[in-house]
Amino acid sequence: MVRLADIPEPERTVIADLDCPEYEVTPPTSPAAAADRHVAIVSTAGLIVRGERPMLANETGYRAIADTVADGDILCSHVSTNFDRSGFQQDVNVMLPRDRLLELESAGRIGKAADTHYAFMGATRPEKLEDRARELGRSMLALGVNTVVLAPV
Repeated sequence: MVRLADIPEPERTVIADLDCPEYEVTPPTSPAAAADRHVAIVSTAGLIVRGERPMLANETGYRAIADTVADGDILCSHVSTNFDRSGFQQDVNVMLPRDRLLELESAGRIGKAADTHYAFMGATRPEKLEDRARELGRSMLALGVNTVVLAPV
């Protein structure tokens, strides 16, 4: 991870001066028992499936990535010039840890890995993503997903 002090000016000042949004408080919920967890991954790496239009900066939508999509067909369209893609190019699990989730399922540590995972564009102000994130949350609940692994990038 890059330290703020290592980012050149004027970008360092711009980042340091960003407002931190406040959200209404949501009471915590009790987690499902491990054997009952149906787990999806939500990444902020701007991931897309080969052939899809790349995600743009400030895009508020998300993309669905089915578990049947081959690793080689998952692309990173994150736009930051400071963004290091070398780990992702070697192993998709750096940004979308699907294999690790399947290992947890095989070991009986979780009930089921979801059939679909999701990606937002992290180069978007968080408050602009809130409506779509809530929409995605309701959609995942309808599919039986009760646990999410957040993979911020």
